[in-house]
Amino acid sequence: MHHQVSPKYNVSVIIPTMNEGKTIGQVIDGLQYLEPDQIIIVDTNSTDETREIASCKNAIILNEPRKGYGRAYKKGISEARGDIIVCLDGDGTYPTEAIGPLIDLLLIDKVDFISCDRMSLRTTHSYTNLHLVGNKILNKALAILYGYRLYDSQSGMWIFKKELYSKMRNLSDGMSFSQDIKIEAIRNGQLIEVPIRYGVRLTKPKLNTWRDGFQNLFELFTKYVNK
Repeated sequence: MHHQVSPKYNVSVIIPTMNEGKTIGQVIDGLQYLEPDQIIIVDTNSTDETREIASCKNAIILNEPRKGYGRAYKKGISEARGDIIVCLDGDGTYPTEAIGPLIDLLLIDKVDFISCDRMSLRTTHSYTNLHLVGNKILNKALAILYGYRLYDSQSGMWIFKKELYSKMRNLSDGMSFSQDIKIEAIRNGQLIEVPIRYGVRLTKPKLNTWRDGFQNLFELFTKYVNK
């Protein structure tokens, strides 16, 4: 079921990587049906074949030696030429085949930002209980502070219009970039969540559950106070 995105729109895909050599090739292959204008890999100090594999598949490689999930995305988005930006991880856990239909939905529903919800279709394989509880606490805090209920405030796959991004402020350089970009999307445009089937991770997650969880909770409050 390969289909063409509306020809009026250029798509830029951004993938932050750190040693994703086992999976990055299949992720890039999985994106080709979109005929994206750019596939941008923002790499932080990979010591495996991540860059070589991505470069063989004609991806643009940007080096970002400073660590930080948000920092990598900011660098990638600043180089994006597309009207529509797709962001996802390089570990193969997010379904690339869902992206085409989601871009269609973004246009059909006339919304600015689609965030992929991993929770509604989750299985015990794809998501641990600890992460589930952490996500629920963060979702709840976000609902209390911002009056907006998200099922998956920590999701890492989003599809959005580039013009919306230019209105966003105070985006974190760290892990909490993921919730920040959603809060800013809610403030500056229209966001919807769409359930996706989240896969099993082959590589070790980069998330330190407790530290990142508390950090994200803390950042939710500081962002709220400084709004």
